[in-house]
Amino acid sequence: MTLENGDDDYTQDGTVDLKGNPVRRSKRGGWTACFFVVVYEVFERMAYYGISSNLIIYLTEKLHQGTVSSANNVTNWVGTIWMTPILGAYVADAHLGRYLTFVIASAIYLFGMSLLTLAVSVPGLKPPHCVESDVTDCKKASTLQLAIFYGALYTLTVGTGGTKPNISTIGADQFDDFDPKEKGHKLSFFNWWMFSIFFGTLFANTILVYIQDNVGWTLGYGLPTAGLAISIVIFLAGTPFYRHRVPSGSPFTRMAKVIVAALRKWNTPIPNDPKELYELDLEEYAKKGKFRIDSTPTLRFLNKACVKTGSKDPWMLCSVTQVEETKQMLRMLPILISTFVPSTMIAQVNTLFVKQGTTLDRGIGNFRIPPASLAGFVTISMLISVVIYDRFFVPTMRRLTKNPRGISLLQRMGIGLVCHIFIMMIASLIERRRLGVAKDHGVVESGGQVPLSIFILLPQFVLMGTADAFLEVAKIEFFYDQAPESMKSLGTSYSMTSLGIGNFLSSFLLSTVSRITKKHGHHGWILNNLNASHLDYYYAFFAILNLLNFVFFLVITKYYVYKAEVSDSMEVLEGQLRGMAPAATDQEESRRR
Repeated sequence: MTLENGDDDYTQDGTVDLKGNPVRRSKRGGWTACFFVVVYEVFERMAYYGISSNLIIYLTEKLHQGTVSSANNVTNWVGTIWMTPILGAYVADAHLGRYLTFVIASAIYLFGMSLLTLAVSVPGLKPPHCVESDVTDCKKASTLQLAIFYGALYTLTVGTGGTKPNISTIGADQFDDFDPKEKGHKLSFFNWWMFSIFFGTLFANTILVYIQDNVGWTLGYGLPTAGLAISIVIFLAGTPFYRHRVPSGSPFTRMAKVIVAALRKWNTPIPNDPKELYELDLEEYAKKGKFRIDSTPTLRFLNKACVKTGSKDPWMLCSVTQVEETKQMLRMLPILISTFVPSTMIAQVNTLFVKQGTTLDRGIGNFRIPPASLAGFVTISMLISVVIYDRFFVPTMRRLTKNPRGISLLQRMGIGLVCHIFIMMIASLIERRRLGVAKDHGVVESGGQVPLSIFILLPQFVLMGTADAFLEVAKIEFFYDQAPESMKSLGTSYSMTSLGIGNFLSSFLLSTVSRITKKHGHHGWILNNLNASHLDYYYAFFAILNLLNFVFFLVITKYYVYKAEVSDSMEVLEGQLRGMAPAATDQEESRRR
């Protein structure tokens, strides 16, 4: 792919430097720029999971909250953490751009981490130590203590709202879709992105939770705070190497205009010839570094928005490209909905799975394993699975399917959904085993330690990591890849919104099931004393829920239409697999001129 004017080193995807100047591939972007982005994310994940992995233990042991309330407080906070990115994506795409939004949000994030470290360190900011077996009998935290602690926690939600949807997008933006070699690198980017950042997660789930449980919460929270500060400095050091995208206006306003225009022209017939619809010249898009999209028959009603009626009002007439961008975001919504249930399963890792671990034998000689550290096996499993997937599974499937990705993103997600069914089935069987041993040794009513090794829980943690390697990686890449070029941050926020809603759904289901199963004098499935609970029933319920969700996923994916590629890079890669090369598209020819 060479340009006639000899400037083939310039990117063709519209990326610029911070001053708005075109950038050269040899000077900016690529894996060099991604290094700074990935290093930041490694430390940031260490900070986030350093808090979330063991938060339920802090809430129960230090703030003296019960099982249901502490689990719900964790999932409500995590849910908010993953919901605010949609606002950060809006600010980035519409106003400040990804880089500036990220920098401001990371400063807020660091302030929240510092305040949280203070809240767990100062004796007056937490209730006195309690040795009662039932934490609900202990003195509760005061209103002021809770206000400072939760104020710090929810400050983090504001910070992550601006960092999460933009950091991975900034990383992916370092590869030019119009260069087949860089496009090939981008196909592997999300695999290695997840692989790298999970080192931070692994450190948090092992070293940090051990420090929190055995050394102290001050050091346990202070270390990730210091790590976050270092990571921000590293990210800023990479500024000269980054490629940037110019903010293109509010994506919500652009989509609203399409929907309103289509509704206002409800009775207007749509011409059979798409060329009769309103569209800007190809050169107009090329000059602005944007991409024109051809009309498609899906969601045809929205095509009414670009039917010419004489009015130039932007709330009455939209371009074909604007309509297609809106379609792309709407087409992904059913896929987004299908990810809510597995996101609810992920929420169990740092809540009920950890609480199960507190009831089991955690000793290895004189060493006691922190229950939250088992989440490290999720990370290890995912790291191994991602490497196997990228290095062995993808090359094998490429030869069979001629697809540069090996299998489609939706197929990869489907495999992850199947894994979640088996995870909850196995978790239910393991919990039934744990309850049987508790009954045999007479520790049901006392809530004492069950004489089973904590490692009996390993299968559900390990399989969760394997599921993440398929579903979570594919989910991030899918919503980024299928979003319009001008709405990438918003598209990326879809994957985070999924985790947010999944956590809120977890809170809702836990509270609802706990309440319903206690009606009419019944004992209840979820109590503060897990030995007297029935988490095995609850996990079996989750297995059924996952099965129904998988059926729903199969139905919606049957009708899903992938967006058209803006460049011929995927065709080039497919052609290389088949031993042939495609011709350049009209849009690429226009961008070269």
